[in-house]
Order: sequence, then C-alpha cells, then structure tokens
Amino acid sequence: MRLVTYTLDDGSPVLGAQVDADHLVDLAVLAERAGVELPADLLSFIRAGAPAREAADRLLAAGPAGWPAEAVRRMAEVSLRAPLRPGKIIGVGLNYVEHVAESSRSLDTDKELPPRPVLFSKPATAVTGPGQPILHNADLTTQLDWECELAVVIGRTAFRVSEEEAYGHIFGYSIVNDISARDQRRSGQWFFSKGQDSYAPFGPAVVTADDVPDPMNLDLSLRVNGVTKQKSNTQHMLFPIARLIADISSGVTLEPGDVIATGSPSGVGAGMVPPEFLTPGDTVEATVEGIGTLSNPVVDAR
Repeated sequence: MRLVTYTLDDGSPVLGAQVDADHLVDLAVLAERAGVELPADLLSFIRAGAPAREAADRLLAAGPAGWPAEAVRRMAEVSLRAPLRPGKIIGVGLNYVEHVAESSRSLDTDKELPPRPVLFSKPATAVTGPGQPILHNADLTTQLDWECELAVVIGRTAFRVSEEEAYGHIFGYSIVNDISARDQRRSGQWFFSKGQDSYAPFGPAVVTADDVPDPMNLDLSLRVNGVTKQKSNTQHMLFPIARLIADISSGVTLEPGDVIATGSPSGVGAGMVPPEFLTPGDTVEATVEGIGTLSNPVVDAR
C-alpha cells in the first residue's frame, strides 16, 4: 500500500492511498461510505495498528468498480504534503563507507569506520513536504548541503529488540533529504546544523513494508537542477536497517510514527572538488527505488 497525505484546494490534510500513477483514493470517504471507522491521518492510522491496516485493505480490495466516484482523486488535482509529523526523527551519520571517506576529507570527521552507528536527531519542526521550500537563510549558512536517505517508519513500539525482531516493528519506508548547514556545526554537535526548519524534506509517500520486498537493495539517487550528484544502493549501508533498530532501541524507545533516516551515500556537496552548495533557485530531487521522487525548491528565507 502506498499512503499519502494530500490537500485539495488548500483544504485540510487528508489521508489517501495512491492506487496508480495518476489516481489516489480518499480513505476517509471510502470508510464513511462503507460504514467503517478508520483514522483520518497517517500517524493515527499507524498507531491504530493491524485493525486499521486490515480495514483499509478490505476497502481497497473492492477495486475501482466498488469505489464511490467521490473517493477517487486525480494526482494532478491534489497537493502532496509530508506523510506525517514524526514524534522523533533519528538521523544516522557516516553509514556508507564512501561517505565516511569523503566526510573525513571535507568535514574533519574520523577517517576510520565507526564501530557503532553514529546517531543524531532532527526535530519534527524540520519536516517539510513534497514541493515545499527548503529555506536558505544566508545570515545563517553559506554551506547548505543535501543528503538522499531511505527513511524507515516505525509501526510498533520497539525497546530492546534484537536484529531478528527488528523488521517486525517497521510500518513502511519513505525518503528523507537530510539537509545540513555545514557551517553550523557547533563544537562537533549537529543539531542546529541539521535541525533548522525545512531541513527534513519527507515523502512523497510511505510505502508499507509488505510492498518493499528487500529494503536493503534499493537504488537511491539525488539530483540538483537535473544533474546527478548521488547514486548508490542501500546494500552499501555500513549498518543495515535491522542493526540500526536494534542499536537505537537498546536505550531509546521507538514509537509508532517515529522515523529513522538511515544515512547518506557519497556525493554530498561538501565532498565535491570544489565544494558545491545549494542556493536560492535550485531544485533538489531525491529518489529511492519503489518509493518515488521527493522534489523541493530552495528559496531565500532572509
């Protein structure tokens, strides 16, 4: 199932299931017509667990012939938003070997591979959706950078889970563009560098785990103004998804709707020779196989 949050004519955000490239189904309308209770937003839907998912599956199984016309929307007539506002966004640094090497050259990080996942957080206020602006404030940064990352959306509370148990706690997958102001690291700390408003573009959809057969073998790439800057595959993660969930949950409770941004491959702007950074007028497109493309413009926010 491919779940999206959208607005129509600047109305309130609505939960939908995208059923093909051109159409989505409004799950609230579908549920109301069928006399079924279903959460109205994606975070509540995730928290409701298996009963909500099973109800949505039954409603969608009716197919186009069984869907009321007013529940079906054309993608061209809606505006996608961030799928949800996570309780926690946990970032993973230095999780691709080549990125470890380029970061040691350009960002003064350790050249040795980290023995354990390198973790940081982004606040929920950093989240922005598809097509929404990335804010470039030249009073705060002249080194605004990009990082295309597979996002893991937690579906069941996880605390001290093993690697073998980890996948049972995943709801689905999406994309996060881990925007960073490279010149705002403070005594080595990344929170302000990576946590400013709009620094977590997220979307365009959450694809449920059953529709992503092998999340550890997905192509991912990023383009700036149509030029490819990053191109890799999730199989090159230093710490795979199960290890990340086990490590994080060893001391931090992961809750339904939390998001893990699993790390960036090489090709970030700071690693270019000479370095390249985002400026107002740029467009950034992050793509993950099977999930889609997350596109955002960069705008002047001074």
